[in-house]
Amino acid sequence: MNGLRMPQDDYRPVTLTSVVMKCFEKLVRDFITSSLPASMNPLQFAYRHNRSTNDAIAHLLHTTLTHLDKGRGNYVKMLFVDYSSAFNTIIPSRLTTKLEDLGLHTSLCDWISNFLTDRPQSVQVGNCTSSTLTLSTGAPQGCVLSPLLYSLYTYD
Repeated sequence: MNGLRMPQDDYRPVTLTSVVMKCFEKLVRDFITSSLPASMNPLQFAYRHNRSTNDAIAHLLHTTLTHLDKGRGNYVKMLFVDYSSAFNTIIPSRLTTKLEDLGLHTSLCDWISNFLTDRPQSVQVGNCTSSTLTLSTGAPQGCVLSPLLYSLYTYD
């Protein structure tokens, strides 16, 4: 298409859940966060309590400048990656295995798997609503748990 963007490229799905579900997700998120081992990578900045983009940038600058200060001729190469539709890549069965490996209780892992599978989805624009499609992969964008689940899914 000659590099032209289509109007649908400007949209992304956002899941709207009830207030009760958002509160429950926050409880589950806080429980998972408090249950994680202390051995989680200290360089994981995304979706972590008391961590921010500023912390990641400060660490990057410190590491880079420290290396460059070691002497003439030193240089630094960096690679920055931005995953498109990252939350959609989560496979619930693999996530469940990773959560169990991190020591989370099986019943919680099963609930998360059920939360992520067989999710009905439709699109509404104005007064028009599409037919329903059932999704069994990915984490819903806009849900409280999704950022943490993606972070744990990619943690190795």
